[in-house]
Parts: sequence; C-alpha cells; structure tokens
Amino acid sequence: MSYSNRIGSLDRAIATWLETREAGALRDKADRLTETYRHGRSSAHIDLAAYLTARMPATYAAVGRVLSQIAVIAESFAPQSILDVGAGPGTASWAALAQWPEIQNITMIEADARFVALAEELAAASALPALAAAQVIKAKLGEGDAKANLVIAAYVFAELEERAAGEAALKLWAQAEHMLVIIEPGTPRGFARIRNARAALLAAGAHLIGPCTHANTCPMSGKDWCHFTQRLARSRDHMHAKAASVPYEDEPFSWIAVARQKYDLPQARIVAPPITTKIGTTLKLCSAAGLHIQQIASRDKPAYKQAKKLEWGDAFSL
Repeated sequence: MSYSNRIGSLDRAIATWLETREAGALRDKADRLTETYRHGRSSAHIDLAAYLTARMPATYAAVGRVLSQIAVIAESFAPQSILDVGAGPGTASWAALAQWPEIQNITMIEADARFVALAEELAAASALPALAAAQVIKAKLGEGDAKANLVIAAYVFAELEERAAGEAALKLWAQAEHMLVIIEPGTPRGFARIRNARAALLAAGAHLIGPCTHANTCPMSGKDWCHFTQRLARSRDHMHAKAASVPYEDEPFSWIAVARQKYDLPQARIVAPPITTKIGTTLKLCSAAGLHIQQIASRDKPAYKQAKKLEWGDAFSL
C-alpha cells in the first residue's frame, strides 16, 4: 500500500479537527515544537494544531516505514490487537491498522489529557471500526498491565533518561504477547536509548526482527549511530508552518523490533545512503561480521542495475 493511500484517511481526520480550531501562528509554534522534539523535553505545552500539522505526518511516515519492513521479515505475523504506548494522537495505531487491516482491538495509552482527547476525537472520525472503537487510557509509560499481540512505543522514550530505556523496554516487553516495536528520533540520543533497549531485550531472551540482522554487540560507536530516514510529501499547511521551500521532508528515525519467536533475518542492512557513480555503487552494510563497505562495479551490469534501486535501510543479501 502506497504512502499516499495509507495516510489519506488520517489526513481527512486531521483536516476535520483543524477546521474547528484556531490554528494561530503555526510557524512559531512549529519551531518551538521542533526544539521540544529534538531535545526530549516534556510535551506538556505542545500546541496540538502545530503537532498535527508539523509533526504527526512525519511520525506517521516513520512508523509506517518501520512496520512495512517488519511485515517483510515477519510475513506470517497478523496481529489482532495493538497496544499503542505514549500514543499521542494515536499515530502508531493509524499506521499499524494501515499495515495490518485485520487488527480488531486497539488500546492507546497516553499521559497527556489533551492528547487523550485528541486521540479519541481523531479515532471517532475514522470510518475504520477498530479505530472508532479504540480504547484510549490516560496513563504514564509503565503504568498498567494491558497486553496485546503488538506493542508499539513510538517517539516515547525521548523524555526518559538514557539509562532508563532498558527498564522501560522490559516493562513493555512483558506486555507484548508476540512483538514489541520501539521507534525514536534518529539522533545520537535517540539511538542511545534504542541501543540500551536492545541490550536489555536480548538479555531477556527476545528475538530480533530489525533493523539488526544479528544479535552480536552493536558495532556502531563514536560519532556513528544507527538511523534511517523516510521521505514524505509536505502539505501546503506543513510547508507554511515550517517556512519550507521544498515540497518534501526527510524524517530521521531509529528503531528496534523484537518478537517471541525467531524469524529468518536478512544477511545485512544498508545503514547509510548508497553512493552511486558511473564506476559503481558503494554500500555501507551492517551484518554479523560488523560494519563493512560493499562495492558493486558498474561492469557487473545485473548487480549494478539492482544496486541502483536500493535505499538506505533496505535489506541486502551478501
């Protein structure tokens, strides 16, 4: 399913919500929102209109990209229930239902009363029965013991201390009947939380789904960090809010997904933008052997033709 088709229903729900509110000076509010997001500050004073216009589309795009990659690896996974932790306006729930339409039960956990109300209103505006019937609970990360086939925590750990990420991940793992997905901003701090969560989950016996292709010690170190980007089209309001001059945005994100059963993993993953020239394509890969560079010469026409189609974050066969 294409990105434009997946986001259509959500776009309509957002537009309906914004039509009944005074959006105000979105550009200033969007700037403050970006700073809050980048530095892991509290979301208590986030402007909801600015969030819906400037942040939710990017978050949706990143979550959608992660879930689509998970679906390729875990082809048999067909969740019936989802627990969306730190749900905000319900972004991950919308993205999960777009990926797995068979989901029947959705529970959202959110600490901010304003976002609870917003999530309820957006869900009620959906024509999808599972969203319209979604349960939205006001609670903090780690509170409650609700369980689901799929637990997603998207852009939630940013407000935690890095050292607390492992403990938080284990709490969520206890609530996951089959799979847990954690997504964070694609920043060094965001990845540090993902890395701590990865270590704790592997120690607890979880099986990796991605993006890692192995359970060895993460080879990323120093100024290098594991992250990817998802490009999305900007709406006119989005461009205005961000004073943007280009019609698209690249959202950086880091992620980890684990499951209670093993799946066959790719041999390697592309962890930097591919560099293609007339001479060939250069790929930076992460595999069980660590980080390494793969050169694909243009004289190998079939391999070169295929390599030119590869993107940052794609799986790769050695």
